[in-house]
Amino acid sequence: MSKEQTFIASIDQGTTSTRFFIYDKSARIIGSHHVEFTQFYPEAGWVEHDPMEILESVRSCMTKALDKATADGYNVDSGLKAIGLTNQRETVVVWSKSTGSPLYKAIVWMDVRTSSICRKLEKELPGGRTHFVESCGLPLSTYFSAVKLLWLMENKEEVRAAIKKGDALFGTIDTWLIWNLTGGVNGGIHATDVSNASRTMLMNLKTLDWDKATLKTLGIPAEILPKIVSNAEVIGKIAKGWPLFGVPIAGCLGDQHAAMVGQACRRGEAKCTYGTGAFILLNTGTVPVKSTHGLLTTLAFKLGPKAQTNYALEGSIAIAGAAVQWLRDSLGIISSASEIESLASKVDCTGGVYFVPAFNGLFAPWWRDDARGICIGITRFTSKSHIARAVLESMCFQVKDVLDSMHKDAGEKGEVKNEKGEFLLRVDGGATVNNLLMQIQADLLGSSVVRPADIETTALGAAYAAGIAVGVWKEEELFASGQNIKTESIFSPKSSVEWRKKKVDSWCKAVERTFGLADLEM
Repeated sequence: MSKEQTFIASIDQGTTSTRFFIYDKSARIIGSHHVEFTQFYPEAGWVEHDPMEILESVRSCMTKALDKATADGYNVDSGLKAIGLTNQRETVVVWSKSTGSPLYKAIVWMDVRTSSICRKLEKELPGGRTHFVESCGLPLSTYFSAVKLLWLMENKEEVRAAIKKGDALFGTIDTWLIWNLTGGVNGGIHATDVSNASRTMLMNLKTLDWDKATLKTLGIPAEILPKIVSNAEVIGKIAKGWPLFGVPIAGCLGDQHAAMVGQACRRGEAKCTYGTGAFILLNTGTVPVKSTHGLLTTLAFKLGPKAQTNYALEGSIAIAGAAVQWLRDSLGIISSASEIESLASKVDCTGGVYFVPAFNGLFAPWWRDDARGICIGITRFTSKSHIARAVLESMCFQVKDVLDSMHKDAGEKGEVKNEKGEFLLRVDGGATVNNLLMQIQADLLGSSVVRPADIETTALGAAYAAGIAVGVWKEEELFASGQNIKTESIFSPKSSVEWRKKKVDSWCKAVERTFGLADLEM
């Protein structure tokens, strides 16, 4: 006998895998599936994905999650009210409107091939690196979508020709998926949401529309850009040929913004998602706060066309969990990511080893694309356990660097503290299952770290947005004291102030050693 209920689903398209979740009205997962896809590294510093492989990963995940829920007796076909979408941000695709084929592989957010374009623009523009900060909140950096699009326009004849013919469409991964899911060449909807658009460097943070002055300065035609919608509204319906035909796509957010919704972060509250990179966002309320300490001013979320816009301060860390993958895939020190906790736990310190994973430069708060990774302090005493622990510490040091900047930018009035006067960091993402990592983080911060029962808050946030759009949930109920967020563990600091200061001083020395290493001979 099937179980008649209300369901909401979400597509979570990340940097290394795609996942699909089906939730009941209590936000309990009743079906899910995930598929990893190929990472391409054609040159040093270049990272690409195959857009068609990503599409197929979505199809596979939808089909298998639906099969699982159906096998467990859930009538998802009749009870599914909407689908939310969340995705890796900044990654760009340009494709043909007439054929639906990508004109080049997707250039991934961490790709640094555009460093020469950034340097050129810094010299040419009156405002240098911060020329567009006033409109979009972002500095010139290889990180953001606009410069990746410029690289495609300058280096790929297929892209230039398609733009000239009026046959080119541009988008981040959300746009690529929405267009295909809603029909593709047969009337697919060309749209993005305010959070993904805010990461392109092309959207004005105040008007929430493409900034005409920026487009003119960079020579980007507005015709190839998608329309911008809120994070919670019906964008279109799933087209024939896809699983769940006719179900509305009603929520769309960049992954880090979705995690903020999944964690119900109100003004003054922050979360850190530990994934391939690590991303810390602090909700600053309805007014953008300009950073003077190396952070980004960005949009947090806008849960409906008429809803208030929430803004955020963000610190982005390029390499977090990716360093663990490097230990596994490139060095063979571990055979699975989960092994790093037991390996690092065999020693109680790093033995003076410091690892800075500046594989493609450093993001916030340093913003040094000339930095490269180093591992220093190695002696004959050093073991693979010390290196594993240094890798975990590197993730935590980078988060501390960002939070220190965040505290300075937000000030006392911009942060919510508990009854003990602590600023609590909410954490999520796959790496947070590592208890040692979480304890190291609390020790280095000198304040508590809160891990929810459901660490997959990115997918949950996209589901919440879709559910809000179709009336399954209400925004005010979701954010009421974070009552829907169940806490699993709180990690409290056990370290001394003196120990913490010495460790941080040593880390800062190590970071400085990474600068200016990008031109080392191969």
